[in-house]
This record gives sequence, C-alpha cells and structure tokens, in this order.
Amino acid sequence: MGESRELTAPVPSRQFHRVRRLVVKVGSSLIASAGAGLDPLQIQRLADELAATWQSGVEIALVSSGAIAAGMGRLGLASRPRSIPEKQAAAAVGQSQLMWHYEQAFSRHLLQVAQVLLTQEDISDRARYLNARNTLMTLLHFRVLPIINENDTVAVEEIKVGDNDNLAALVAHLIDADLLVILTDVDGLYTGDPRRDPRARRLELVETITPELGRLVWDDDEEQISVGGMGTKLQAAQKAVTSGIPMVIAGGGEPQIVRRILRGEPVGTYFLPKGDRLAARKRWIAFAAPPQGRLHVDHGACRAVTEGGKSLLPSGLLGVEGEFDAGEVVGLLDPAGKEFARGVTNYAAQDLQKICGAKTTVLTQVLGHKSFDEVIHRDNLVVL
Repeated sequence: MGESRELTAPVPSRQFHRVRRLVVKVGSSLIASAGAGLDPLQIQRLADELAATWQSGVEIALVSSGAIAAGMGRLGLASRPRSIPEKQAAAAVGQSQLMWHYEQAFSRHLLQVAQVLLTQEDISDRARYLNARNTLMTLLHFRVLPIINENDTVAVEEIKVGDNDNLAALVAHLIDADLLVILTDVDGLYTGDPRRDPRARRLELVETITPELGRLVWDDDEEQISVGGMGTKLQAAQKAVTSGIPMVIAGGGEPQIVRRILRGEPVGTYFLPKGDRLAARKRWIAFAAPPQGRLHVDHGACRAVTEGGKSLLPSGLLGVEGEFDAGEVVGLLDPAGKEFARGVTNYAAQDLQKICGAKTTVLTQVLGHKSFDEVIHRDNLVVL
C-alpha cells in the first residue's frame, strides 16, 4: 500500500519531544470489563502514567469512555442496554462512578481533575464551541486535568457526536493540541483483523487516508465492521491530520505506552499530519459544524477553490440543496457529487437559487441587494 511503510522502516517524522499539549482517548475495554463494571487497577495504572507525563511538562486532556459500562455494573445489567432511556440511565449512574475512580487515582499524585460533558450542539454552535474552548483552556491554565466524555445522559441521536474517537479529535481542535493519542485494545491499524488473519500486519505509518485504507474497516456496502473499532478511529484521524495535528493509535495495555509514544518509539500506527495547521476557525468550519446544505459547483469553480486559493463566486454555482441562512456552514460538491470543501455562506439558500451561474455585476438587479460579491469568501473556506 502506497500510504504505509514496512514495520522495519525508520519513521524519522515521529518527533514528539516538543509536544506540550496532548489529548489521550481511552476506550471502555481498557478500564472496564463486561458485567463487572470499572476496573480500579487499570484506571490507577492509566492515571499513574498520565500523571508522570503531566509532571514532565505536558498538559493533558483525557477523553474517557466507560460511563455506560460502569452503570451496567451498578445496575446489574449483563449486556449493554439497547434503548436510549436505558443507555441514559446507565450513563447517569456510571458517570459519577467513573469520575470518582479517576479522582481517587489522580489524587495519589496530587493532581486535580475536572469533569467536562459535551454534546454535538456544544461543538457545532460557534458561541458554545468558543465557550467550551475557553473552559478547557482555563482548566489547563489552573493545572487541572480535564476528563471529557459525551453527555450520554441527555444526548439523543440529533445532538450526539456518536463516539469518543471523533469527540477526541474535536477536543484536540478545541485546545490546539500538539498530538492526539487513541488508546485501544488493538495495538494499531492492521491490514486485516489480526484476531482472525495471521497474515495481517500492523501499519506503522499512514501518510494519506485513502479509500483503499478505508476498505480495511468497511465492507463493500460501506458498513463498518469491527476491527478494534477502527472505523471511527479513521474518521478521527481524518479530522486530526487534515487540521495539521498528528495522531497515534496504540495498544493501551502496553506498559508506559504514552511515554514511549512521546519518545518517538515506533509503537502503534502513526498518522502523519497534512501541511500547516489550520486556524481554529477553519477547524470549526471543516469538522465541528455539520453542513446545513450543499452547493454544487462547476469544474472551473472547483479548480479555482482547490488549486487557485480563490473564493466561490455565484458564476460557478450549478445548484443548491437544503434550506439554510446566511452565516451557516455548507458543503461544496464537485460535478461528480463529491464533497471537496466546506465554508460559511454569505447568502441564504433561497437567494443562492436565484443567482446560480450569475455574474457578480447583476446580483443587485436579481436580488434587489448585494451584500457580498462572493458566495463564500476564501477566508471562510476549507478544502477537505
């Protein structure tokens, strides 16, 4: 595969000694077991390592699953609940237990922790996004380690991020992290399921997330299959590396795994960041705010945006999908229907439908007003 290297090849780009702010995501399987709830010994082991990393001068935000698993243990549930009310009840019972264990574990190192619960609405709304960012940055300023989870107690499908892998990538955006580490029960991304395929090999480096790479975790119907939950981890990697943040997937059961990653050891799978880091506002446009509509553009407009660094003008519009107001995020689709960019539109959908293909000189005549020449200004555009 062109986007990976052999296990024995050196990876000189793993230079993490300058990392000063780190997001670590921990899956339920590392700190809990089915039917037994949380494992205090595993939580303590994790806290010991993160506290040592923190004391070495690296700020950490921990994104931790485990609330529902903890609630299952307390409620005596043998299997994971299926209905939303049952999941929410388990999360409500379990979240306090999860935080209690973390507080006990980190208190041994005199390290204060704080609980932060987020939903998609807290991230997609620009004002709430900035408020969440300010809260997290202030906690770090006061030398408090934030422990973040999705607010499963109140979240329904419409306001869910959906998984903590993607939430961790969004948290990395929020706090301008230098590195995202996702710890799981599989020690990296493999060319197949290592539990079933003895020929499967671990990819040490992923330089580009390609459709071929996606087929390692999705079948022909694009339905996720379980390879250590790698589908959502690839989504998280896409969010991170496109924003200029490197990411590592590694086995959370390995001793001193975080410190080994920071030393640059070739453990897990390293996802190489793309180019320069996106500005905070552009990260929000690209990944935090779900598009409220879609704009179909012609080949010329697509090239102008992707290759020429230009704004999107009404002359390049072919069609408009959805209902949205000015100031909302929309996706840009090329003539083949593939989304290639996102941006904040200067015009509402009903106005854009009237000016598709029009020259800027006739906007006032068509609309009765002209707020902007551009449909989306370059400063508010992100190429994906």
